[in-house]
Amino acid sequence: MANGKTGTAATVETGGYENVFFSASDGLKLHAADYGRHNLATRDRLPVICLPGLTRNTRDFDDLARLLSTDPKTPRRVVSFDYRGRGQSGWDKDPSRYSIIIEAEDLLSGMAALGLEHAIFIGTSRGGLIMHVLAATRPGVMAAGVLNDIGPVIEGAGLAQIKAYLSRTPTPKNWADAAQILAEAHSKSFPALTETDWADFARAIYVEKDGHLVADYDPKLLHGLKDIDLGTPLPTLWPQFEGLGRMPLMALRGEHSTLLSTDTLEKMKDCVPALQTVTVAGQGHAPILHLSGIPEILTRFFASVDKQRRH
Repeated sequence: MANGKTGTAATVETGGYENVFFSASDGLKLHAADYGRHNLATRDRLPVICLPGLTRNTRDFDDLARLLSTDPKTPRRVVSFDYRGRGQSGWDKDPSRYSIIIEAEDLLSGMAALGLEHAIFIGTSRGGLIMHVLAATRPGVMAAGVLNDIGPVIEGAGLAQIKAYLSRTPTPKNWADAAQILAEAHSKSFPALTETDWADFARAIYVEKDGHLVADYDPKLLHGLKDIDLGTPLPTLWPQFEGLGRMPLMALRGEHSTLLSTDTLEKMKDCVPALQTVTVAGQGHAPILHLSGIPEILTRFFASVDKQRRH
């Protein structure tokens, strides 16, 4: 559906948004979901770019994107991206190319294809790490940022939990079973979620293929996790975080997160005194952004960014 040239895109209309397909620099077809693109009321406001976690996809942001793009007072264009090997993006034949650096390059190709010069970024987990890369390489594309349960220090214990969960999750028999599997695995970290929330969570993670429910990513994506030595401290990204601190910045932390510690959050605040921090009660890694009053928190933050830009 893409025409094979970086910087151009093909779109497919669907309910409430457009599926956009574009080409990476190596020709791989990639996908984004674009909300509010043709709404004239969004033209005078910064768009929002949403970047998902390691194995996640654009559906994580669907509810939030609909809320933001149809806000009666301050609607915004919202674009969420599927990295290569996730969601509706193509799978890479070379698993070594599932890297943050290449995913940052893919994002810039997508921004060019969609005519996005700069935006407010929301990065969940891995998405926030991509923001750190952009702070060092292309800071001008980011007008402001929201780090969702991620910072310059990744706790080894939290990464170990993610690694264990991804390698041991059973295959669900049906959608109800998928919701139950997720609830059993994560309910201690997410006591705020209801039965309906777990069902929605399942729809964001799984997809039906050949009559079976499967996680919506290339299994080879996990090869990189196998090579991480959790017995040694993980590299930190403090210089890149300082770069992020040159723009309006907010950090969300799930109350029960094991990936972003309270100690790291305090050090982030010391490093960037203007950083706005929010602890999301009843959620872990990473907070679901359309719950717990987060849309209202984000809307207020975006309004403050608009105000700063006017002055």
